[in-house]
Amino acid sequence: MTADALRTPVPVVRGDTSLPAGYRHPHASEEARRIAEEGTILRVQVGSGVHGTSITGQDDRDEMGICLEPPAHVTGVARVPAGTGAESAMVEFEQYQRHTVWDRPGGLANRSGAGDLDVVVYSARKWARLALAGNPTVLLLLFVPDAEVVHRDEAGVELVENAHRFVSQLAAGRFIGYLSAQRAAMTGGSGAHTNRPELVAVHGYDTKYAMHALRLGLQGVELLTTGRITLPVREPDRTYLRAVRRGEVPFDEVVAAIDDAEQRLIGLRASTSIAAEPDRAWVDGWLHRSYLRHWARS
Repeated sequence: MTADALRTPVPVVRGDTSLPAGYRHPHASEEARRIAEEGTILRVQVGSGVHGTSITGQDDRDEMGICLEPPAHVTGVARVPAGTGAESAMVEFEQYQRHTVWDRPGGLANRSGAGDLDVVVYSARKWARLALAGNPTVLLLLFVPDAEVVHRDEAGVELVENAHRFVSQLAAGRFIGYLSAQRAAMTGGSGAHTNRPELVAVHGYDTKYAMHALRLGLQGVELLTTGRITLPVREPDRTYLRAVRRGEVPFDEVVAAIDDAEQRLIGLRASTSIAAEPDRAWVDGWLHRSYLRHWARS
């Protein structure tokens, strides 16, 4: 029996697709919110909570979704306002992005914390472009366990069932790039900055960036060797990542672990056992039939 035959069927999850009200942000107009809500096919939790690396009382909730926009935004040139109160400035609909922390004094300058919701719902076409390029952040949406799924309809099910079609050497390059950026921020490398000075003050470096750099390395290796990302992160890696985040692992040991994961990714990027390109033809077909079915029901 094949691995595909043994895989548990992906269920439809009918959930609440409502989103926080619009805001004065280029991707947060009320019209963009309506498009995202009405067209959502998949929405999940994607932050530290789903990785299993969160620290109690410290983390916000991050969600990501995919939506199918109306025909005028795909076959035409329709646009949406660039945020509330900006009806004269119009932008192409690519996503609805909203952080509830913006509602407090300080607005867009605020940093999300415990109890806040950060949510982004991408146009399916934009999400697909990012996923085909191997973007680690958007690929994660395909591997979230059912318990962390907010909403998933039939189009979302089909997408998740075909997650393997996005695995390619391009993903290896993207994981390496994201890992390198997190490592640079962790160590204060050239062009990097941290918005968590409290961690640097206590540990001498940004332990959250360190944890994310190592997590990206571990998950990238898993994706490229198995075609999947296990969520939450498998043990003993999960416990080790949490220890890194708490500053319990010596700096030199953390750097060595990140470097080792990076070298494994570099090796996998050159492996002939991994497809050079994702299955773009399948993705094109999925987008085409998903949009047509959605429009027929609207």
